[in-house]
Amino acid sequence: MKTLVTTLALTLLTGSAVQAHITMVVENDQRCITSDGVPEHETGPWREGATVEEQDHAFCMDATPEITDTVTRNVHVSGITMTGIPLRPGTAEYYDGSTERGYSRDRASGWNVEGMGGLIMDAQSGHVDGSGMYHYHGIPSEVVSDLDDALFAYAADGFEIRYVGDQMQSSWQLKSGERESGPGGAHDGTYVQDYEFVEGSGTLDECNGTMLDGEYVYFATDTFPFFPRCFKGTVSSDFIGGRGGPTPPPDNG
Repeated sequence: MKTLVTTLALTLLTGSAVQAHITMVVENDQRCITSDGVPEHETGPWREGATVEEQDHAFCMDATPEITDTVTRNVHVSGITMTGIPLRPGTAEYYDGSTERGYSRDRASGWNVEGMGGLIMDAQSGHVDGSGMYHYHGIPSEVVSDLDDALFAYAADGFEIRYVGDQMQSSWQLKSGERESGPGGAHDGTYVQDYEFVEGSGTLDECNGTMLDGEYVYFATDTFPFFPRCFKGTVSSDFIGGRGGPTPPPDNG
């Protein structure tokens, strides 16, 4: 039995003396990361009343992942950073012209709001959901600038997520022309459907990964999809559905 325990105590930059504890344990081919979900950098502002609340995060994934014959999609949380913050690039909001904000949880339009294009984020590309859970939709510049190496997070299937700036490029591109339905207007990145996968246009596959030195690795990129949104390995149930239920609380965009 092999067990590796790493505990990090991080001083928060939020004007308080609270310590965020992150623990990583590798045992019986499972890697488990626990944290209180409070980032070490400043957060906000967002909408009035939206604040970061401490969480009881416990995400376990395969410590020896392997590529399977099935690609898994519709995973709620893409991964967990080495600093204990979930990666949640997708949203549950859709274009809805009948609402004041222009979107709701009614999927009828088919136009899914892209977090980094249509919701309010702080300077680190993150915000909170309705339960106060802080998460990233895009690249947190303060976090990646502090990496000792390229390892940024672990994905829902256990493969590494690395960040190497512009050394790796997504193969997802904005579509040309105008939207033919829903919100209308040009494909500008407000909605997920504004993008299309163009194989070979970048260095990464549809899931934002590639083989590197004989191992499959995902990459966090500065452009869409930012983090993997599909997975080549076996996804842990900890990352599917909302934390504490199948339907996640709404984002406070």
